[in-house]
Amino acid sequence: MRVVIVTESFPPDVNGVAHCALQTARHLAERGHTPLVVAPSTTAAHASDAAAPCPVVRVPSLPLPGYPQVRVALPSRRVAAALTAHRADLVHLAGPFVLGVRGMAAAARLGIPAVAVYQTDLAGYARTYMGAGEAAAWRRIRSVHTAADRTLAPSGAALRDLEEHGVPRVRLWPRGVDTVRFRPGLRDGALRRALAPNGETIVGYVGRLAPEKQVGLLSGVCGLDGVRVVVVGDGPSRPGLERALPGAVFLGRRTGDDLARVFASLDVFAHTGPFETFCQTVQEAMASGVPVVAPAAGGPLDLVDHGRTGLLVPPCDADAVRDAVRSLAADPALRARYGAEGRRTVEGRTWAAVGDLLIGHYTDVLTERVAVAA
Repeated sequence: MRVVIVTESFPPDVNGVAHCALQTARHLAERGHTPLVVAPSTTAAHASDAAAPCPVVRVPSLPLPGYPQVRVALPSRRVAAALTAHRADLVHLAGPFVLGVRGMAAAARLGIPAVAVYQTDLAGYARTYMGAGEAAAWRRIRSVHTAADRTLAPSGAALRDLEEHGVPRVRLWPRGVDTVRFRPGLRDGALRRALAPNGETIVGYVGRLAPEKQVGLLSGVCGLDGVRVVVVGDGPSRPGLERALPGAVFLGRRTGDDLARVFASLDVFAHTGPFETFCQTVQEAMASGVPVVAPAAGGPLDLVDHGRTGLLVPPCDADAVRDAVRSLAADPALRARYGAEGRRTVEGRTWAAVGDLLIGHYTDVLTERVAVAA
């Protein structure tokens, strides 16, 4: 199967869309298929593209004003040219917004089936950044995804949102986690002593430091006795968060085995963003044997079994986050039980298993196209 993955983000970017697109390309190549990636250009793309599992076509882009870590693709003929040159059987649109819209249009013109993967809560972002525009965001989402042969939602909450807003042909496709890289055995005593020299309970956040993530909700956690907050990631909100989270340790961006070592060395993982369509870092914490505190909204509803693998709290409630962390910090046995259950829960959610589900969706779409043509 010849598949073109048109993605809004790809490594060296560090985010859910980029990571999922990379894992998809890798799995397709490992299963004997022929993927090609089309992604926005970045200044550091050359080295990462050389290590990619398939060829990568870069489209000219500009940094998003006020958020330079996000690149926005410029109009280009490269998308249609890439689909034609690759002789694509199917187009995979990863988080379509700007480049994905062009990919959908090119696929439609060329008569190529398209699968659109919903990954970003654009409506939630509109509320966060502009205080309005939610209806316009849903109109754009509905327009793009209605044109696709199938839309894949990463969680039950995302699937319901799409269907309630009129998006047709939606199916569930969750995400995998690398349970070999992320594992409890990487817990590092030396790292723990460096982060919490007085033996504090280490509470970590991993992710982008941006307004929609609402990392400032950890301010109350910073005030708990015997607790050290550790923040991993970067983004435009970092300067403000360094002021808002007194005593927190900011480690910046971490990736690969280094990130896995940090995860395993936490005592509690706290996620604060209420707009997650999935939330990969929750799975990585669970794979690392770390109990999770997360908002009862979006993707975490599918991932965290309240009272068994972690605690779900009302979204945007700093007091609830603080109280949940306090209860776990006071009970090492409970933390150990939740962490062990979390690890058991995700052990079957490998990228190989999830990738095979994706190939099944591709096959269904191609079969349906043939049936319609007949």
